[in-house]
Parts: sequence; structure tokens; C-alpha cells
Amino acid sequence: MSISIAPTTSRRRPTEINAGDILFKNLTRFFAFLILVLIVLMAAEMLSSSQLSIARFGWSFLLKSVWDPVQEEYGALPFIYGTLVSSTLALIISLPLSLGIAVFLSEIAPRWLERILSFFVELLAGIPSIVYGLWGFFVMVPWIRSTIEPALSSTMGFIPIFRGAPYGIGMLAAGTILSIMILPIISSISRDVLKAVPRSQKEAALALGSTRWEATKIALAYSRSGILGAIILGLGRALGETMAVTMVIGNRPTISASLFEPGYTMASVLANEFTEATSQMYLSALIEIALVLFVITIIVNSFARVLVWSVTKHGNAAARL
Repeated sequence: MSISIAPTTSRRRPTEINAGDILFKNLTRFFAFLILVLIVLMAAEMLSSSQLSIARFGWSFLLKSVWDPVQEEYGALPFIYGTLVSSTLALIISLPLSLGIAVFLSEIAPRWLERILSFFVELLAGIPSIVYGLWGFFVMVPWIRSTIEPALSSTMGFIPIFRGAPYGIGMLAAGTILSIMILPIISSISRDVLKAVPRSQKEAALALGSTRWEATKIALAYSRSGILGAIILGLGRALGETMAVTMVIGNRPTISASLFEPGYTMASVLANEFTEATSQMYLSALIEIALVLFVITIIVNSFARVLVWSVTKHGNAAARL
């Protein structure tokens, strides 16, 4: 007669409480909510420090174009205009290049070439902005002044945005340097989004007789929300860029239709004039500009993250099926 001995198990009962698990859970929860607390504290401090400007100018601060520290008259419209125009120009220049790079890396390039090119794209994203600014000031600006702006003025000078003297330093230079800086962001995220497209989608299109280009269009249509999120993330980077833009935009608080004219951005005015603020009103106006830039950046980046998350979530769910 054989006697079987039941194997012992070291499993804890479901009702047993482990102090280490509770500590780990609460500690990681604290780290996660610490980010939210930091954002709230930053916003509260900027809101408190800009109360003097808010109380005096109100909403007209965003619509006035006068920036006169001597008379203590402040308006943020030239800086908002310069930020929006330079960022929009950067998207117009970089968007076709970024999407072309993303499509090539995800759909066309062999794997060994994709790894090499992806490394260089990510390396481009890691270059400090001051390096971009120096290169833009000493290399790009003279080239724009001697070649690009005269050519645009002679061929399309009937359009107001291409009129004016070829200074080199101006809104066109700022948009160009920003387009180079946001190109690796848009292309790398778009590449990842395109790779998240289920293989069955492309294989089904090819099986039905579609060409490589038609299958690629299907992948682009499937991942359009994620690509839009990548574009908006690039826009968020362009909105907040400081040093490179400051070195090539000209730093003049004016509103001009011409891209050849100097301009100013919200980030540039903070970098240039914060140390020169000699009165409480001057300092409060600058902090209010920082608050406006902070709010715009938070909204843009949050919207972009939601779009990227939605397309990657659907792609992962389809891949599991």
C-alpha cells in the first residue's frame, strides 16, 4: 500500500497582507502624483506672481501690441503672434520631410538601414538647442540672407509674406531652425505609430492586389490619429523653444506680415528681458507671459499624448487578436 503525501505550498492566503506590497504601492503612487503636484505648484506660483499685471491689464494684455517698460505699458500680442507664426512655419517645412522619413523607415527601408537611420534621427533630437542656435546664426542666417530671401523676393514678392529687405535674421530663419529641431520628434513618433499598425491590415491590402504605395496609404489612414499626435507634440516643442529661436529671430516686438522681418516669441522675451525687469509691473508682465506659454504648452502636449495613446492602444489590441 502506497501512501501519498500532499506537496506543501508556500502560497500565502488571499487574505494575508504583505507590508512590502503596501509600501511599494503607496510609494509609487506618491511618485506618480508628485508630478501632478509640481505642475499645480508651478501654475499657482506663476498665477500669484502675475496678479499685478492681471489686475491692471486684464484680458487686454493678450490683445495689446505695445511693449514699453519705460511707460509701463505691456501687451503680449507681438510675442503670441511671433510664437504662432514661427511654429506654424516650422510645421509647414518639417511635416512633409518628417512623414517621408517615417514612411521610409517603417515601410521601405531594410532592417539594417532602418537601425542606422533611426539612430541618426534620434541623435538629431538630442543635440542641445544652443548648438542649433550657433549653427543657425553663423551658417543658416548668411545663407538665407544671400540666397533664399532674394530668390523668394524676386519670384514671389507680390505676396506680402515675401516682401521686405533680406535681413537673414527674422521670422523665416526662426521657422527654419525650428523645423530642423522638431523634425526628429515628428518622424520618430510617426515611425513608431506606423509600426503599430497590425500586419494583417497591410497583408490584406496586398492580397487584394494593392500596390506597395496603396498599402502604405492604408497604414497612414489607420494611424492618422497617432501621426496627428506626433505633429502636435512637435508643435509643443516649437512653441517652447528658446535659445535657438532667440539667436535668429531678431527679437523685435512688432507684428509684420513679412517673414523677412524680425519678430519675437514668448520664450525669447522671457530669456532676454527677465534679468532686466527693474519694476514689479515689468516682472509681473513677464511672468504672465510665462503663464500663457505654460497653459498653451500643457494643452497642446496633453492633446497630443491622448491621440498617440489612442492609436497605439488600438494597434496593440488588434495585434493581440
